[in-house]
Amino acid sequence: MNKLQVCLVMLVLPALMLTGCKKWSESTQGSISIVTNKGGQTLAYDTTSGVKLIVADGSAFKDLNKNGELDAYEDWRLPADARARDLAAKMTIEQIAGLMLYSGHQAIPAAATRFGAATYNGKPYAESGAKPYDLTDQQVKFLTEDNLRHVLVTRVENPEVAALWNNKVQALCESIGLGIPANNSSDPRHQATSTAEFNVGSAGQISLWPNSLGMAATFDPELVRQFGHIASQEYRALGISTALSPQIDLGTEPRWARFSGTFGESPELSTDMARAYVDGFQTSAGDQEITGGWGYTSVNAMIKHWPGGGPEEGGRDAHFAYGKYAVYPGNNLADHLMPFIEGAFKLQGSTGMASAVMPYYTISFNIDTVNNENVGNAYSAYLINDLLRGKYGFDGVACTDWGVTRDNPAVNSFGTTPHGVESLTVAERHYKALMAGMDQFGGNNDMGPVVEAYEMGVNEHGEEFMRKRFEASAIRLLKNIFRVGLFENPYLDAEHTKNMVGNPEFMKAGYEAQLKSVVMLKNKNKALPLQKNLKVYVPKKYTPASRNFFGMETPEKLEYPVNIEVVKKYYTVTDNPTEADIALVCITSPASGGGYDPADAKKGGNGYLPISLQYGPYKAVDARDPSIAGGDPLEKFTNRTFKNKTVKAVNQTDLNMVLDTRKAMPGKPVIVTVDVSNPMVFSELEKDADAILVTFGIQDQAILEIITGMAEPSGLLPFQMPADMKTVEQQFEDVSFDMTCHTDSEGNTYDFGFGLNWSGPIQDGRAEKYRR
Repeated sequence: MNKLQVCLVMLVLPALMLTGCKKWSESTQGSISIVTNKGGQTLAYDTTSGVKLIVADGSAFKDLNKNGELDAYEDWRLPADARARDLAAKMTIEQIAGLMLYSGHQAIPAAATRFGAATYNGKPYAESGAKPYDLTDQQVKFLTEDNLRHVLVTRVENPEVAALWNNKVQALCESIGLGIPANNSSDPRHQATSTAEFNVGSAGQISLWPNSLGMAATFDPELVRQFGHIASQEYRALGISTALSPQIDLGTEPRWARFSGTFGESPELSTDMARAYVDGFQTSAGDQEITGGWGYTSVNAMIKHWPGGGPEEGGRDAHFAYGKYAVYPGNNLADHLMPFIEGAFKLQGSTGMASAVMPYYTISFNIDTVNNENVGNAYSAYLINDLLRGKYGFDGVACTDWGVTRDNPAVNSFGTTPHGVESLTVAERHYKALMAGMDQFGGNNDMGPVVEAYEMGVNEHGEEFMRKRFEASAIRLLKNIFRVGLFENPYLDAEHTKNMVGNPEFMKAGYEAQLKSVVMLKNKNKALPLQKNLKVYVPKKYTPASRNFFGMETPEKLEYPVNIEVVKKYYTVTDNPTEADIALVCITSPASGGGYDPADAKKGGNGYLPISLQYGPYKAVDARDPSIAGGDPLEKFTNRTFKNKTVKAVNQTDLNMVLDTRKAMPGKPVIVTVDVSNPMVFSELEKDADAILVTFGIQDQAILEIITGMAEPSGLLPFQMPADMKTVEQQFEDVSFDMTCHTDSEGNTYDFGFGLNWSGPIQDGRAEKYRR
């Protein structure tokens, strides 16, 4: 070879090598560029964000910080932990402080007033001319100025709007700073709407499932795993990569307002359900897996509420200062830890354990025997550093519940919950929580208090210590974003979203789960199933004006308690009970309020009232006196007893619906369906019902398919139904299975695991596995 030939080879060879080694291709969808790496991860970036590609070893990578170099955190070939450590070291304290924020509730589009209100170019949405997927002024601010990267999404107009909004958020995040994508989240959003109709082969806005109690009533962890697998795919198609669920508190206190969010009162059943739920949400498989079970259909599960929010004294909820105390008269913290340490921390799938934990608002009274400190769980070094992280080895994200750092103006103020640390400033609360082991602050859009907390730590421990402390939290938070592939591709195809979310297959699975969740408690003389086309009387339901859990006023109304058009597809409806062949009475479990009345306090009382599980007036003659726990800066007493006080359910008319219908239809079948949120005292109405079906937030159509025999009831009670309020008062808030249960006119006792099918009591082994 002569010199000329050598020179030609030297000139041509590099070009040939580059062409021959190229392992990626690029295409565009609108402003989004899609980069496919052969044998590697698919990338996507917004062409207006300033991001360019870096090519190394024939593969493409996103230059997120725009420095022209391939940094370790941009290298998708490296483990998530290594990438997170590299990025955390590059972040400023302000950027880490923003990463520690979790936004307030964001509706898409935003409301103009009240909860989650926001503006578009300074105007309410209706007056702004904005598109429903445009970002609000407040979202732009907290993403750009406060470095927030964790967004809680609530209501969305439709799946397509959610996808387009996600893309706008991600494009903005990609264009600034280090290019850290948003990790959007959601509270549970698959709750069935009672009036919705199911049609085989039809799609919907999202698949509809029974609530957690309903899933527990199936006694089938595999069904819950299936739910998680389906829900995670729908979440990711909506741009949601963290689920603020499951709620794995034990339902040991039957009066608690959040009882319906639990898997019931069995520690063992709740443990199995927790494990299945998290496995279903977090595990990707096949070509959707990146590594270690994590991948493109994975959703981080934030289990709640450590160390168990169920044992609220008297059933009062800790969203309010009047419900701030969890008590343990049975010395039974161990059972409440089981769903966490034996369930969500010991997964069957490759992801190993839940990626995040949320402590509850409560003060777990007298549980801290090391520091003897009674503070909200997120402020407790004993509960977070010593137990959660130390004893039980959890190294994922610990995020406070929403609003725990806010000042509290009143005992009955909603969502202002600095329980036990009321005397601290907002910044001091952030610092205390960080030093207790927390990583993130729910409901806080402002990085200012977090930066102040850092400065407090520098003053106390020095900058090296505090920088290391901040980086530890940043690494945990970033790993959850890396593992689900968001750094490579946070964008959505709106058409894919429309086809994925609520597709017919998913809708069918949810509807079948609803059918499996129905519990039949009574079937006197085999009243059910009933043939179709009979004449049915459905009494209308009167709902008096009241306030809901959030303190918002609800107007009075008189209406059918079911979708009457659905009923008409099965029966002929009449408003005259004397003409009817059967009655269908649809009611909800008793609701008597949250256990506190400021009017009572103004009259010289302590403000505390019983929470009743019966419809009629209830006087708490057997209530505890004095209370186990008490004390608040806004109160001058510590005894929160409600002994000898009287309440009645705001929906007492539900009881009247049953009794009046029985009087109007003697000798004819009266079928009662009860949508249950809490255990209830059935003795007031059971004898007047021929059949009783208990449901857990399902579609009316599913109930009618049970009634007509198109499906057979198979659900079992995941909790006890009390015989009376005396046994409710005498049970311990932290102990399962310690009530006397109601026995009906047919001799059946409504205990944990009880349920009927057409043949009688179900005895198929499901309940025996979980009974104690």
